Amino acid sequence: MNSPTRTPQTLVVLGVVFAGLALNFLLGSPNPSAPPRIPLVDTNFLDTSTVRRSYADLARAKEDLSDFDCYVCHEKGKAPTLRFDTNQNLIIPKEHADVVMGHGSHGRNNNCFNCHNETNLEFLQSRDGRQLKFSDSPQLCGSCHGPTYRDWEAGVHGRITGYWKRDLGEFQRKQCVNCHNPHSPRFPGRPPAPGPHPLHWNGTEAGESPAHPHS
Repeated sequence: MNSPTRTPQTLVVLGVVFAGLALNFLLGSPNPSAPPRIPLVDTNFLDTSTVRRSYADLARAKEDLSDFDCYVCHEKGKAPTLRFDTNQNLIIPKEHADVVMGHGSHGRNNNCFNCHNETNLEFLQSRDGRQLKFSDSPQLCGSCHGPTYRDWEAGVHGRITGYWKRDLGEFQRKQCVNCHNPHSPRFPGRPPAPGPHPLHWNGTEAGESPAHPHS
């Protein structure tokens, strides 16, 4: 049977131990390596603007649209003459030196009039014969890229800005040409944005993956 005098002594010892643990908790255990500062994200990843601006964007902002006035140079009522080299590649006129033809890998889109209306350069023309304004260019894209166009309409391809809940405010569906250059639409690769930082530091350096624990 335990001695009745040992109980108070045990309680005193436990009290001292718990007091020490509490003090250590409050003061914090010494840590020779402080967590590294989380680096700021490159501002390029915070930019919400699209890669390109569409004709519709420029018209909405009432900006200069003179680059789209083809008849400053071309003659109305007369289709421009297209010239091709010996390999049937389109020769780009020096006035359009900034145009790089690369729409598809097969070369069959190597022709301005697949998309531009040769009898009226102020309009586009779809594969099914519709005459379209430049502001309606997604319909032109959809005449060839039907599945992607339907995904775009559904909001699973491309980008929508504004309110998802329509009764709170307006939304805007960005056009194909906001991301894709119509003459060379393959989207260039971009570095991925950095991943989220963990809430609890695991002792590794910034950007360093923690070691996998042994099984």
